[in-house]
Amino acid sequence: MAAQIALPKTEFRVESAPTYNQTSPIRWVVSHLARYKLLLAAFFVGMTVTNIFNAAIPRQIGAAFGVVAGETATDAAASAVPDPYYAIVLITLTLVGLAVGRFFCDALASFSMEMVAKRLERDGRDELYLNLLGKSQTFHNQQRVGDIMARAANDVRFVNEMMMPGFSLLYDSMMAIFIPILFIGFIDPRLLLAPLTFCFFYYFAVRLYMRQLEPVSEQVRTRFGDMNATLNEAVTGIEVVKAASQDKQELGKFLRDARLYRDAFVKEGEVQARYLPTLLIGIAIAGGFLQAVYLYNLGEISIGDLIAFMGLMWVLRWPAFSSFFTFYLVQMGLAGAGRILELLQAKTELDENAAGHVAPMRGELVFENVSFRHFDNGRDLLHNISFTARPGETIAIVGQTGSGKTTLTKLVNRTYDVTGGRISIDGRDIRDWNMHSLRSQISIIEQDIFLFSRSVAENIAFGLGQQVSREDIIRAAKEAQAHQFIMNFKDGYDTIVGERGVTLSGGQRQRIAIARALLTDPRILILDDATSAVDSATEDEIQKAIKRILEGRTTLLITHRLSQIRRADRVLLIRQGEIVAQGTHHELMATSDLYQRIFARYDI
Repeated sequence: MAAQIALPKTEFRVESAPTYNQTSPIRWVVSHLARYKLLLAAFFVGMTVTNIFNAAIPRQIGAAFGVVAGETATDAAASAVPDPYYAIVLITLTLVGLAVGRFFCDALASFSMEMVAKRLERDGRDELYLNLLGKSQTFHNQQRVGDIMARAANDVRFVNEMMMPGFSLLYDSMMAIFIPILFIGFIDPRLLLAPLTFCFFYYFAVRLYMRQLEPVSEQVRTRFGDMNATLNEAVTGIEVVKAASQDKQELGKFLRDARLYRDAFVKEGEVQARYLPTLLIGIAIAGGFLQAVYLYNLGEISIGDLIAFMGLMWVLRWPAFSSFFTFYLVQMGLAGAGRILELLQAKTELDENAAGHVAPMRGELVFENVSFRHFDNGRDLLHNISFTARPGETIAIVGQTGSGKTTLTKLVNRTYDVTGGRISIDGRDIRDWNMHSLRSQISIIEQDIFLFSRSVAENIAFGLGQQVSREDIIRAAKEAQAHQFIMNFKDGYDTIVGERGVTLSGGQRQRIAIARALLTDPRILILDDATSAVDSATEDEIQKAIKRILEGRTTLLITHRLSQIRRADRVLLIRQGEIVAQGTHHELMATSDLYQRIFARYDI
């Protein structure tokens, strides 16, 4: 079973999801592998037997040469056959059997490890995706999307390659050293001098290689993440880049990151070029050959033993060569696992509170001396905010740009958590609510609407997890004044919108967002400047939809549109993170100079 550890805070958790040991990259990988003991056992057995068969082949070839030379066969089966011809036939059949057995055992080992590697990649990616879903908005605000994508795609793939072919070849190499040396000891213990000397120097050479490779491998992965993040930002903001005519500047930034990535790769190549074991095995084979010939001339070993010994020494060439890229793959995989763990281990301040309060909301919203600051930067963005919104009441929030209006609304559904004071819904602190119950009953419609690159119907139904009928989707679209323009599309509700809804106008995106909110039937609704970027004709359509969606819901309305403010039960005037006045529109126009100045500067 996966290691049982204390569960960290997360905004989203799947109870059936396994937990893994995240204390180090190696322990994390091992805790994943522990789920596949049977496949690992099949790999170890298959690969071990493969190497036994592989080492037995030179022994049989040596026995065959001994028979041809007229020596007494050293192979037990062949020595029992007095006729040299039949002894050769028996050895040949044995070689065929060894080759066939090696093939099937190798296939078993390769298939088992391939399955383990693919499942490790899948599980690692699933764990990372689930973990990212559970991170707070504060965490995501501090990350570069391109770097996260590099970790989720490339680093997870390197963990796969670390196992297959990386670890597979590593274990194969270990067995390809240990088993031939064991066979050599059976021929004559004195012949162990060359292979054991090779192993001694091989150990220190590989240790030096790994110590030099580790930092450059980590640097390669980091530089790739930086380059990928720069590319992602340029592509995502391509409209801004072109509008500002900054193509050359962005190209320069990308080329700089690409150069640093290349330089890291060159350093890695320099380390690999100094790899010594291939030289060491050549010296060991030459030294072993001289010793074996010397013992043969003394009559201490037979020609068959000499041939078998050289065949077994030749087998040692494979681990000496393969470890060149085997350790590279393992090191790159561990570097990738380390980068994945950086995300997995990053703390988030919010928790789903699975055992928290679950109940239908009435919609009473109370702020009590609420303060908030970002990233402990020492300055409150909101300070001493207090007000009450009764069920079904509409509160308009007005203030100059940067006064904290949007930040205030993001505290309601715990996108961010208060750093001082208390927010309660229906008399319960929102931190005591179950996160899913809280957020599923609150909808936010922002000025910059995010739509997924999916069908119109899927975007409308998103708030209910697609568990909704087409009839309900159409009804919500009609109430949001969206049905008519949707039906003008070639594929209607099955039309795929572009990434972030780029193929739709601002007003169309707004109405789809309103339809989404209507479908979820929230008890608390937040409208953040929902009509500021649309023309008057489109605004009329949206106003009809907004009028419908406000009915019976507690609403926080960020706007400077006089037509919307007049419908509000109360207006909050915010300045530099504090409420400086509140009342109806007419009351504030009569008593607040700041309120009057704001509406003198805005198009109302």
